[in-house]
Amino acid sequence: MATGNYGTVRPADVAVEDVEILYSFSENRGQTTQTTLINLDPTQVLIPTDDPNYSNEILGGMYTLKLPTKDFTAKGYYNIIIRPKQIRTKIVACGVLSASPDIIGCILDINDGTIDAADKVKLENNNLVGYRIEYLSTSDNSKMNNLFRIITSNNRVLAVTQNLNNNSDKLLTYTLDDSSSLTFCTLTPTSASDVKPNVLPYIGEAGQDIIITNTFFNPVMIEIEMVEHDDETLAYALYSNQTKSLDDGIYTIYNFDNEIYKQYTLFEVKDKFTGKPLYEVREKLASPDFNKDFGEITNF
Repeated sequence: MATGNYGTVRPADVAVEDVEILYSFSENRGQTTQTTLINLDPTQVLIPTDDPNYSNEILGGMYTLKLPTKDFTAKGYYNIIIRPKQIRTKIVACGVLSASPDIIGCILDINDGTIDAADKVKLENNNLVGYRIEYLSTSDNSKMNNLFRIITSNNRVLAVTQNLNNNSDKLLTYTLDDSSSLTFCTLTPTSASDVKPNVLPYIGEAGQDIIITNTFFNPVMIEIEMVEHDDETLAYALYSNQTKSLDDGIYTIYNFDNEIYKQYTLFEVKDKFTGKPLYEVREKLASPDFNKDFGEITNF
């Protein structure tokens, strides 16, 4: 009998505090130089949508992105990256539980100074289940590409010293203790393969820098083009009301509410010797002439 796959893809109802937002800017798509990434505060720009039937629940997958005008003013292309929030810390040690020596894991310190106060709650018992650990090289601190482990459990532990049988050596192990500042993380995969049963998968080293990331949603990148004109403003020139003053040659374009949108001066350039017209010119006015109100003109 064949075994089927069950389940479905569900929209993420991730909290705004578990999101990181970065953006870069380039004046055109042809720019090939490396751009600088700038952080945005997700609590200021990402607004979750409430379920219309249950106001205390987030409507999964639907969020409003409110971009601050002070940061998105220049014309050009903005690449916005929305990704799960990262927690950077160090592995204190790798060891086993004294009560279950076959269970191996890595130990983290909740009070590590590199962890923000808001992220410390994530290291409480079993709050890291499903999170991903990525490793930084111990030689040059570069990220070890495509090497990661998934956390299957985490619990507070206390380091204990255990005497080994038949000699005077001692082994540092851990026992569950909710009053400790250390948390013991079990990972997957940690089981040896059938090909090399004596070789355990790599789970890190003491003192190694790691990146802990939630897996609530997949990272996305959005390209936004900031332009001077949109479809509506371009439509003003084609379909909105317009006037031309025959007295001073002022040509006025109005928006769909009959408010002055653009004004130009129309005139001719003539040959200074013969007086023959050479060019018809439309020059944009530096400041609008508000005497050309459409309502006043059409009421004459």
